[in-house]
This record gives sequence, C-alpha cells and structure tokens, in this order.
Amino acid sequence: MAIYTKEEARKILEKALSFSKADTCEINLSGYNSGNIRYARNTVSTSGYSSNQSLAVQSSFGKKSGTATIDEFDDASLEKVVRRAEELAQLSPENPEFMEPLGPQEYDESITYSGSTANITPEYRAEVASSSIVPAAAKDVTAAGFLNDSAGFSAMINSKGLFAYNQSTDVDFTVTMRTNDGTGSGWVTRDFNDVDKFDAKEAAKTAIDKAVLSREAKAIEPGKYTVILEPAASADLLRNMFRSLNARSADEGRSFMSAPEGKNKIGEKIVDERVNIYSDPLHPEVPTATWNGEGQPIKKTSWIENGVVKNLAYDRFWAKEKGVEPVPFPSNAIMAGGDASLEDLIKSTKKGILVTRLWYIRSVDPQTLLYTGLTRDGTFYIENGEIKYPVKNFRFNESPIIMLNNLETLGKQVRINGNLIPYMKVRDFTFTSLSDAV
Repeated sequence: MAIYTKEEARKILEKALSFSKADTCEINLSGYNSGNIRYARNTVSTSGYSSNQSLAVQSSFGKKSGTATIDEFDDASLEKVVRRAEELAQLSPENPEFMEPLGPQEYDESITYSGSTANITPEYRAEVASSSIVPAAAKDVTAAGFLNDSAGFSAMINSKGLFAYNQSTDVDFTVTMRTNDGTGSGWVTRDFNDVDKFDAKEAAKTAIDKAVLSREAKAIEPGKYTVILEPAASADLLRNMFRSLNARSADEGRSFMSAPEGKNKIGEKIVDERVNIYSDPLHPEVPTATWNGEGQPIKKTSWIENGVVKNLAYDRFWAKEKGVEPVPFPSNAIMAGGDASLEDLIKSTKKGILVTRLWYIRSVDPQTLLYTGLTRDGTFYIENGEIKYPVKNFRFNESPIIMLNNLETLGKQVRINGNLIPYMKVRDFTFTSLSDAV
C-alpha cells in the first residue's frame, strides 16, 4: 500500500524521528498509485500500473547535512536510514546557505484530492483510448495518445515540531491526430485533479476536427501578424516568464526582473494594465498543496497586478539576506481573462493567425525573455472573422513581455498543466520563417 492516511504517515515519521541524534532532522514521506494507457496508430500499445513509496531523511550537524532514502518502514530500516543520513552529514562540507528547519506551522486544508480520480479503473482507461481511436478511424485519421492518472500523498516532520500532510490526485491526457494523407495534424491536452471534469470524447473530437481542417496547408509570408493564441500556445511562453519571478536572480542581475544598481522590478509596470497574474492553492479549478518542500505555508499571492510587478519569490535564505519576509514560489499561475470565447475572438479578427500550440522553444536572450520556437498541430489563417484555410507552420521570435504589451483581447480561461491561462489576441507577433513540419 503506497497511500497512507495522515495518522499512518505521522506514526511512521515520528518513529523515524525518534532515532535521530543530529542537531536537526527533517524527514519526508511520500507515496503514489498511478495507472496509464498509451496508444498509437489507432492501437493500444502499452498500459500499466505502478505503486511506490519513499522516505527521505535529512540530518544536519551545524551547517553540515546528509540525506538518505529508503522504501522499507519497519523499525530496523528506519533506524538504519537515519544513521546513514547522519554518517553522510558528518562527511559533508558546511553549506554557507543552510537554514534550520521551520517550527510548527498552520496550513489551510487543501482541496487537491478526488475520490473519482483515485478510483479510476483499467476499464475506464480503455474507454478513454476507445473514445479517440474509434472516431479517428471513422474520419481517416490516426490517433496517438497517453492517459496517466495518479493518487498520492506527501508528509513531512522535523525536529522543530513541524508536521505537514497532503493528499492529491491528478489525471493528464494528451492526444495527437494525424490525417492519413500525412498533411494534417491536430492536438489537445487536458489535465484535472477531478476526473469527473474530463470529457474524453470532447477532447478527441477537438483534435480530430483540427487535423481534418489543417489538411493541405498553404504557405504564406512570414512577418508580424495579429495572432489568436490558444492557452496551450501562450502557456509555454508565459511559463518562462513565471520562472523570472525570483528575487535572487533578479537582485543578482541574472534575469529580466533585474534593475540597475542591484535592484529588481517590484513596483514597475512591465506589461499591459489588463494583465493580472496571481497564485492560489485553493482555487477550485487548479488547486495545489498548501505547503511547499520546506514546510512553508502557501497562500494566495499577487505577482503582476494591472501590469505592475507586485511580488517576487524570496526563499528563506535570500529573504534573510535582504531583511524581508520570505515569499514562497508560486505553486500555480492564474492569469485573469475575459468573457470572449475562441469563436468570439475569431469573429472579431479582420486578418490574423490562429495558433494551437508552440513547441521546441529555446531561449535567445534571457535578459529580454526573447524566445524562438515553432508552431505545431493546427495553424490557420483568419480573414474577416472566419478561418479561411490552414497555413504552414512558422518559426517565431517573440518575448512574453512584448506579447503582453501588444495585447488586444483577453478571452476565457482554460486549465493548462495546472495553471489557468486565457485565450489571447495579440498584435504584431513575429514569425520569422516557414517550417515544412506538419
């Protein structure tokens, strides 16, 4: 059994902690049950189920620390792993940035667990695969997809009196549809904590429709275009911007958030005033654990408000160095959107490009957050409020900062990889060349 209740986890952790002879000790216990199904060429290729559990001990003498792990939890094994961590700590050099473990904390009750997801069966996974394969074959399309579901827990205890526990579930799905003539491709991704929110037939239909619509794409000239970015497209660029919300890299002059004289951009307007980005572990659509790996409570936090940088993440060491309170890094990202649907955005566009997703993204200039990459799996030309025809994929050179300063319209939010991102219409998005990839 890989999933322990709060009481069972506490009992194991307290027993392990009782063997500690170190100055400080922190112990983490986690486990998961996970199932999956994979299919390609309209045929299931693999399916499986795994169950695992692990306990990690970090023992410290002064600023010297050692870590050891084990997956057996009888008394003898627990004592053995604690002794091993202590041996390694004595052999380790001092860590000049060592921070002692936190004392007891208070946490909000998380909402990350769904019984429906935890109880997914092999029959359900097979039905999801069938929901892609059968309609794809009927449309002369080939499906390749992957469904993974998991239920797990995390718990921690330390010698300062802290104890934390969380249970969570997740389901992740992605499918690519290719037309059998090799000229069209469609794709979707879906992820939820609660599988009851997942509609496998809707997801498959969306990918099939895009594949069929993207057949025999035409080449058009690269250049600056008004684009409608589906959330899966903009999320990859925004994710790179979210990584810049780090005070230390900013203060040390190593990121876009750096400012002259060793300062950062907190309080500075960097994007359109309609841009509001925050994190919230208790958001019902994208819930997360309410504590992080150090045992810090995670609360709702504003990062960009009306285009202005409101916060940067300060880890405990850097906060101490700067004489400020720590600000934990966000566990999710929620970008406020509007009421417009994808259809509304298309209808309001005189001339533009609809982008399903971006991929193969690489950094060009970290200081300006300039990135390059390619469109993929459905790129379409829009004229007078209608999709006119599919176009060949482009290479782009763009920065999420420039993108969010060229914002025209915000649409409805969609969950993407645990984040909430809206549809966006953006002007002057830079396409630099064409790609023959489908």
